[in-house]
Amino acid sequence: MSTLIDNFGRQIEYVRLAVTDRCNLRCQYCMPAHGIDIVARQKLLTFKEMYRLIRVLTELGVRKVRLTGGEPFVRKDFVGFLEMLSFNDLLEAINITTNGALISHHIAKIEQLKKVKNINLSIDSLQPDKFAKITRRDVFPEVYKTFESLEKSSLHLKLNVVVQSGFNTDEIVDFVRLTKDKNVAVRFIEEMPFNGKGQRQMQENWTFKKILNEIKTEFDVQEIPSEKSSTSRNYKIDNHIGTVGIIPAFTRTICNDCNRIRITSTGTFKNCLFDDGVFNLRDFIRNGASNEDLKELFLSLVKDKPENGFIAEANRKKGNVSESMSTIGG
Repeated sequence: MSTLIDNFGRQIEYVRLAVTDRCNLRCQYCMPAHGIDIVARQKLLTFKEMYRLIRVLTELGVRKVRLTGGEPFVRKDFVGFLEMLSFNDLLEAINITTNGALISHHIAKIEQLKKVKNINLSIDSLQPDKFAKITRRDVFPEVYKTFESLEKSSLHLKLNVVVQSGFNTDEIVDFVRLTKDKNVAVRFIEEMPFNGKGQRQMQENWTFKKILNEIKTEFDVQEIPSEKSSTSRNYKIDNHIGTVGIIPAFTRTICNDCNRIRITSTGTFKNCLFDDGVFNLRDFIRNGASNEDLKELFLSLVKDKPENGFIAEANRKKGNVSESMSTIGG
């Protein structure tokens, strides 16, 4: 049982850790075409510092970590860091979110790491030309090859599809069709306004309800009971091997059961995706904090976790400035 408990009685058991703010793609919903102002490498948490933070958190009851970016495989020796994390005996699961363009030759090695459970592959179109338009990079063959390799591996594969009006809403049914013969969880994600300064305004937002209704035009779906802290509502279709999920990231209807915290690549602690970030762990460590100091800090910080993302957003100090999801961490 986690000793990290917020003021609403939620036990914090899951941390999302961004290992870098860099990415090899330029997805329209994430950042401008020219990219973002990446931070100097010395301002990033080192792998040793990351390992230490995760170790302290697991001693407080965290059991799962999701490694994100940017794109985690952009960072040199990321697979070595996975091996390092695997030695944490208190950690039950390591999950990874990746765009798949750089991972294919690492899959066999990752399969050997028994604590790596899930790979979330971001793929927003099954059409090469449209994929290139969304990502501003022509790497669809590499990503689809990764998809096929992961689907055949022992790893649990989830496909993350950000639903964007005017780009890929006509492919929702095509993605669902993948679940008939492939053991994959296709998860549709509501678009969020974290696309970098000066980026395009979000168009019509495809909410959870609208996405579900689109799926129902072609399929008869039955909801699958999910664990309390699940970020998605999940569905099965008769005679389909895989499953379908919808993540209400923008409408935020799953906040009440949230058991997650975030740490950005520069060490900013976030109780919520929509908050400003409440503390810089990197500086705290580099100024000589002990593990006991870190434990006391984490116990204190989670007490300020907002009840939901709407409250977190209302309390932001940055006004309407739009951050990049790459900076926030996946």
